[in-house]
Amino acid sequence: MDGSWRTGDKPMRVFIVHAHHEPTSFNAAMTGEAVKTLRSAGHEVVVSDLYAMGFDPVSDRRNFTTVVDPNRLKQQDEEAYASKHSGYSAELQAEIDKLAWCDVLIFQFPIWWLGLPAILKGWVDRVFTVGHAYGGGRWFDGGVLAGKRAMCALTVGGLDPVYSEEGVYGPIEAILYPVHRGIFAFTGFAVIAPFVVYGPNRIDDAVRADYLDQYRKRLLTLPSAPTIPGPVMADYDGFVRKKPQQNAAALNK
Repeated sequence: MDGSWRTGDKPMRVFIVHAHHEPTSFNAAMTGEAVKTLRSAGHEVVVSDLYAMGFDPVSDRRNFTTVVDPNRLKQQDEEAYASKHSGYSAELQAEIDKLAWCDVLIFQFPIWWLGLPAILKGWVDRVFTVGHAYGGGRWFDGGVLAGKRAMCALTVGGLDPVYSEEGVYGPIEAILYPVHRGIFAFTGFAVIAPFVVYGPNRIDDAVRADYLDQYRKRLLTLPSAPTIPGPVMADYDGFVRKKPQQNAAALNK
């Protein structure tokens, strides 16, 4: 499987993880538009509104109903055991089940301090578990979640020149690299190019409406939307370094 999910006429199952505390925010408008657009087109949509849920982003022993070592919390060991023995808390298992259910995962969030809001990062820490999202030597194009797609839909405070090669923060792609490569691609998702809204508080209603229209169009093309290339593990050695012939080929390009 090449990591690209295709459905033909089959409805999509879309899981939106919404991470904004304000119901009147542009992030909320985007999630609302996504739910309406996708369901109107016959697709299934599930939303985890993390703030509304009161989701706890702290990952610790409360994740588990099983115990491997009561004296020292080794997160990956506890996750691997819990995955084999149905040992997650009900709250956490519900989110793990949504992740397994979906064809497409969307993170909806504002960039804060050039990163994910803490509640969303904590959701990843707790939900992307050994046995359900990775493990057993399965990663990137051979990852546990290969065959699914994922996308960041987000807002940033500044206008687009701020997030350019000449801008003070640099390209938005560099800011999103930890999510695209370290979370989505690592676990096997094909990474859809992000949908970014620049400065929603600095633009007028017409421009905001245009952004929502563009977002509707993107949502309806999720199975074929452009993706960001990720590593092909056959090109790497056991130390996860490019094989010599791959390095030589790259230098000759």
